[in-house]
This record gives sequence, structure tokens and C-alpha cells, in this order.
Amino acid sequence: MSVVKIVILNWNGAAHLRRFLPSVVRTAPPGVEIVVADNGSTDGSAALVEREFPSVTLLRLPENYGFAGGYNRALERLEGDYWVLLNSDVEPAEGWLEPLIAELDAQPDVAVVGPKLLSCAERDRFEYAGAAGGFIDWFGFPFCRGRILRTLEKDRGQYDDTRDVFWVSGAAFCCRAEVFRRMGGFDAGFFAHMEEIDLCWRMQLAGWCVRVVPRSRVWHLGGGTLQNDSPRKLYLNYRNNLAMLFKCASPVQRVAVAVLRPLADAAAALVYLLKGQCAQAGAVACAYRDFLARHGELARQRRAVQQSKRRRAAHIYHGSIILRYLLGRRVFGERMQGL
Repeated sequence: MSVVKIVILNWNGAAHLRRFLPSVVRTAPPGVEIVVADNGSTDGSAALVEREFPSVTLLRLPENYGFAGGYNRALERLEGDYWVLLNSDVEPAEGWLEPLIAELDAQPDVAVVGPKLLSCAERDRFEYAGAAGGFIDWFGFPFCRGRILRTLEKDRGQYDDTRDVFWVSGAAFCCRAEVFRRMGGFDAGFFAHMEEIDLCWRMQLAGWCVRVVPRSRVWHLGGGTLQNDSPRKLYLNYRNNLAMLFKCASPVQRVAVAVLRPLADAAAALVYLLKGQCAQAGAVACAYRDFLARHGELARQRRAVQQSKRRRAAHIYHGSIILRYLLGRRVFGERMQGL
């Protein structure tokens, strides 16, 4: 029997733990340990776990290392065959974990699997953070089956096939512990946002598959740490996306990105300024500043990624998802199914 551990990284999430952790405890199969790794919380959430959830293991970290660094440090202290990284604002369905584990057991070339993500607010609609499996376009912008930019489809069973994708959401990320360690875990320099896409890309380049298993369903609240319009979130998304592309993209894709992305991002910053959203415009500029400051470190990481490369990554849309959206094609649809 494989040793499976559900690991929930928590930072000042007492309200989420009180609301969502009971469903995780209730639906976890026998023998699966649930661990809450507390990222230096100051809201009493660690004491809440000790007091109200005696069956849950509490692992204390001394400070907030972010999503990437927090999980890396927590998982260094845990043993197991499979790790299920679960956000504190996720409500799993009955029987959600068994299909994920069965897929990893049956498919030794698959490094990570994820469930279908649905919205807590509208339970028959896909959730932004991962929907029914993620992809990126040629310029690095992520999208999903069931979610393109801000358009979220209703779940009518249209994406219920188990299939390989480019990435699965870090909100519910079930992976082989051995592969996670071998890949060096998440890039701790990201702190938060896009670290799971970066890791999935590196896994694919190293020869592994990434798969969504929609027979497994969870409901995700989303926006629990940073709201979608937060300048901090915008900064992290832009900075980390540029770093991910620098490390992982092919030479041809890197040239396209280097020429066209700055133009597109400058246009986005200008739109923020025209709307009076100066903090958001500044976030884009700071993201470029700090991305360029990491150039030497990222170059070393790129060399390591390329030296371990075994194949090209699949499931990249060779076009612009933003242009496609502006032209009115705002759902994933059948035309994209060949990705």
C-alpha cells in the first residue's frame, strides 16, 4: 500500500480551517494522514488545529515562507509515497482522493494528478484556479479547460475525460514524493503564484506526465490569501511568469516572448494608469525590475533545466489566448481539445 499524506499549508487561515478542514477529515480514506503545516501564523490557527482537530498532525514553521517555500520546508520533514497538497479553502467531495491515487498507482510515467476544481460560490461552475486542467499559450499566459481569462464555464460534464494537461492547480496537487524531491520542489524564489505551473513544466521536460482526473472533484473558494485585484498578487504573477518562461521555454519561444511580452505588458500597465490604478501599473514595472535582478540566478536554473531535459513539453497553445479571447472565443470548446 502506498503511503499517502494530505498536507495543508496554512497562514492565518483559522476561518478557512474551521470551515473546510472537517470535510477533509471526513473524506480522507483510512490510513491517510492529514498534516497542517503552519506557516508562522499569528491568528491562533495553529492552536485551533490542536484544540479542535486531534486527528490532524500539526507541523509548525517559524515564519511565513510563502506557498513555495512553505511547502518545500514542510515536505522535507515528511515521509511518504504520494503527497496531496491541498489549500485550506478546499472542500472535497466524497471519494475524491481514491481516483487520484489509483491513477498514480496505474500510470508510473505520471508525476502529478489533479481533480476537477469547482467553485464554492457557484457549485456547478468551474473555479478560476484550475477548472478541469490547465494550459499555457505561446506567451506564457495560463488558461484552463472551463476557464479562459475571467470567463468561467458551467460544468456540464464536457471536460470529464481523464487526460494529460500542461499543469494542474496547486490548490489540489497530488504528486509522487520522489519526483517532487528529484525536481527540487517548488521554486522558493516565487514565494507564491505560478510555482505549480513552473514545476509541472519542469516535470514534463524531465520526461514525466501531468494529468487531470475529473472523476475526482473538489470545491475551491479561492482568493483566500490575496484578492484577485491585489497589486501584490499582480506583481507576483507577472514576475513569476517571466521567470518561468526564462527557465523553461524553448529558444524559439523565448525569442517570441522577449520581443512581444514587454510590449503587451507595457500596454497593460498603460491601461491600469488610464483607469487610475497606479498601484497595479507600478506592480507590473516592479515585476520586470525584480525579474531582471534575478537574471544570473535564473540563467543557472535554466542551464540545469535544459541539461535534465528529456523531451519537449506538450499542451502549449501556439497562439495568444488573449487575442483569441478578444476575438470572441471565450470558452475552451472543441477547437482546443487537441492541445
